Amino acid sequence: MPMKFLIPLLLVSGAAAADDAALLRCRTIADATARLGCYDALVVSAGSIGAAKAAAGASSVAQPSSVQQTPKQTPSQFGLEEKIASKREIDAIESSIPGSFEGWRAKSNIRLANGQVWQISDDSSRAHYIDNPTVRIRRGALGSFYLEIQGTNISPRVKRLQ
Repeated sequence: MPMKFLIPLLLVSGAAAADDAALLRCRTIADATARLGCYDALVVSAGSIGAAKAAAGASSVAQPSSVQQTPKQTPSQFGLEEKIASKREIDAIESSIPGSFEGWRAKSNIRLANGQVWQISDDSSRAHYIDNPTVRIRRGALGSFYLEIQGTNISPRVKRLQ
C-alpha cells in the first residue's frame, strides 16, 4: 500500500477508536433521555470525514450541513401537497358528509364536515342514499387520493379543491 494512503487511514482509525469509546460510554447510560442526549452530543469531526474521503480517493470534501426540520403536516393541509411545502405524514383523514347524501358522479364536489371540498376525479358514479355518512379519504399511489364512504365498497378517486 502506498504511503500516501496509509497516513489518512491511520488518522481515520484513531478518530474511529475515539468515536467507539464515546458510543460505548453512551450505551452504558440507563436513563433513556440522558442516553439520547449523550448520542446527540456526539460530534463527527469534519477532519475525520475529510480523511475518510481522501483515503477512499474522493476529490472534494463535503462539509456536513445543518439539518432543516420540515414542518409537520396538519389534517387541514391533507391533500394540498402541491400548494403547501410540508412533510407528508398523514395517510388518511376521517370526517363526515353533513346532511343527506345521494351518491356521486364524475366531477361532482363533496363538502365534508371539516370544511374541505373534494372533487370526484375519475369517471365513477353511484347512487347511495344515506344521512350524514362517515367518510375516510386515504392516500393512494403516486399522489392519488380515494374516498371511502360508509356503506359502500367503491372508493372513487378524488382531488382536493379547498
